[in-house]
Amino acid sequence: MEQELSKPNAWQDSQKAQGLARRLAETKRLVGLWRGLEKKIEELEEVLALAYQEEDEELTGDVDKELEKLAAEIRKHELEIALSGPYDDRSALLAIHAGAGGTESQDWAEMLLRMYLRWAENRHFKTSILDISPGEEAGIKSSMVLVEGEYAYGYLKSEHGVHRLVRLSPFDADHARHTSFALLEVMPEFEDDTSVKVSPDDLKIETFLSSGPGGQHMQKSSTAVRITHLPTGISVSCQSERSQYQNKENALKVLYARLLQLEIARKEEEKARLKGDHVEMAWGNQIRSYVLHPYKLVKDHRTGYETSRAEAVLEGELDEFIDAYLRKSMGKNEEINS
Repeated sequence: MEQELSKPNAWQDSQKAQGLARRLAETKRLVGLWRGLEKKIEELEEVLALAYQEEDEELTGDVDKELEKLAAEIRKHELEIALSGPYDDRSALLAIHAGAGGTESQDWAEMLLRMYLRWAENRHFKTSILDISPGEEAGIKSSMVLVEGEYAYGYLKSEHGVHRLVRLSPFDADHARHTSFALLEVMPEFEDDTSVKVSPDDLKIETFLSSGPGGQHMQKSSTAVRITHLPTGISVSCQSERSQYQNKENALKVLYARLLQLEIARKEEEKARLKGDHVEMAWGNQIRSYVLHPYKLVKDHRTGYETSRAEAVLEGELDEFIDAYLRKSMGKNEEINS
């Protein structure tokens, strides 16, 4: 099994084939979508010309209503223009890490996990928890989640950074106000990226007894897998599945995603260096505050978008924040606060 696990080539070929098939299907969908919209516009132009020629006010009114519907449909797809990055159309891997602060931050990390799972469910995206490390008393220390769906990474990349929570602590006997932090990493799923080269000799693969939930089977068998990329020192472990093979597959997904993210960060740092920009470290990049006391407010510090509907946001209603980020990236930072 050790020898079999150490050969990622077949897995890479499988990811490449899946990526090509997915991109082909997505290209066909987009071409069909915009050609269909173009055809609707041409048909409405013809009807409108006829209405003007016949001086038919009722028909003109009907065309105006159809144009409003068409404009709304185009606006709905407009954000896809902002999702034109090289990895935006892929599935995404989310890594959630509790900050310093023990139980408070670990509980906050679990709240964020629930928030993103709810958001993905509302989007009809498939989610899989690849690995999770429970906290000692409550919450989680860390978690790794795969979100599968078209443009999952394109949407979720706006969520990368530090999330700050201010609330009355449910773990403090005095119910004092506490501030907690959690870091969210967002990585595109690896497909056939030529910039990431991995030799089987670069991987150290170990199996061990799972320490997570799953019953006696997981405790009696060495189903958990840890893979270390020796050149970078990146280490990934997965133990959430009963099957050692499935844990190995999940660990490879995470490892290759981390290597791809490392390459993306390297390119961004090089661009920033050439432009003279400052690139902040992850824990210094606070992107959003969630205040539950003494008032309720969720505010994004990059776009300025804010809402008092804090509970709804924590239940997964993140689309307005994501839209504001994407529109700002398109140079359309409208005032849309609620």
